[in-house]
Amino acid sequence: MSKQSPSFIPLQISILGAGKIGLALTTLWIRAGHSVCLGARNPEKLQAEIDKLGLKASVKSIKDAAEASDIVVLAVPYPVVQGLVSEISNELKNKILIDATNPFGFSPEGHVISTLGPKITAGTHMANLLPESTIVRAFTHIMDELLVSRGTRHPGLFAMAIAGDDPTAKATVAGLVSDTGFVPIDIGNLAESLPLDPGGILFAHVFTVADMKLILKSKRS
Repeated sequence: MSKQSPSFIPLQISILGAGKIGLALTTLWIRAGHSVCLGARNPEKLQAEIDKLGLKASVKSIKDAAEASDIVVLAVPYPVVQGLVSEISNELKNKILIDATNPFGFSPEGHVISTLGPKITAGTHMANLLPESTIVRAFTHIMDELLVSRGTRHPGLFAMAIAGDDPTAKATVAGLVSDTGFVPIDIGNLAESLPLDPGGILFAHVFTVADMKLILKSKRS
């Protein structure tokens, strides 16, 4: 990853979920110079692994992690999303929530689809669940096992689509995407974010910046 610019401002970020996405983003943002609090159901089981990442990494309960930062990433399996956000909605009030979850399913024919159906995006659904949080969709369309390798081996080459309704929040998230080595591509508001949901034209693919812009342009034409 490239060296920090003189204007770099380290942030405190909480990541809820200690699966592949959560651990990958923790690793990338710690390397970039941010502080990360990872939220897990059993934080004591992860302490030794988190200790390896240095003093800027910590692990707490999910509720304590949600409370610890003004920028929170939700990276838990989709079946637990609704119950979890209802538990911690107070801790997420007035915060940026980066939604990295996916309502993943299959059609009877075997096609990847969103379990929410074709008429509502995952981002819009999350905004309805958490009306007092600011939702930005990111880190959803690239397979989790590729986040660290693609972000670190070829920084600035591969694109990461983001979507949200608040321009200031999207600018913050775009900076964090850049810090992982990906290039943020703003595809619009939450209602326009189907391309990065399961079944969307970007889902489960890694695109260069030029290729992503081309495929998005062809969709709109």
